Amino acid sequence: MKQNKPIDAIPEPTRAELEILQVLWEFGPSTVRFVNDTLNEQRDVNYTSTLKQMQIMADKGILKRDERQMKHIYIPVEAENKTKDQLLNRFVNTLYKGSASKLVMQLLGNEKTSKEDLDAIKQMLKKLDK
Repeated sequence: MKQNKPIDAIPEPTRAELEILQVLWEFGPSTVRFVNDTLNEQRDVNYTSTLKQMQIMADKGILKRDERQMKHIYIPVEAENKTKDQLLNRFVNTLYKGSASKLVMQLLGNEKTSKEDLDAIKQMLKKLDK
């Protein structure tokens, strides 16, 4: 049986779209040139590929385009936290059957968890207990 999407559901961004969103969330509304130059600091990306991807994102409703100036400025439609929350919920529901504790247990069992991260998690848990 097919589930209906919530009306306010954010279209799920692809990996390439998330890279673009990360730039926009970090630096704010930006031109395609700025986003492309920033992405090129990590890996080679053609300007036309970035332009096309951002146009597609605008068509999907992930970005808005401000066309009032000669250079178009792109703006994420949703806040970073809202997008990340939705993606995390999908991830937890898909891989951990909705169990956040199973996700956390796997993360904590991961040898990459630093002492600083564990201390921060302990502090957060103490605050939640209050």
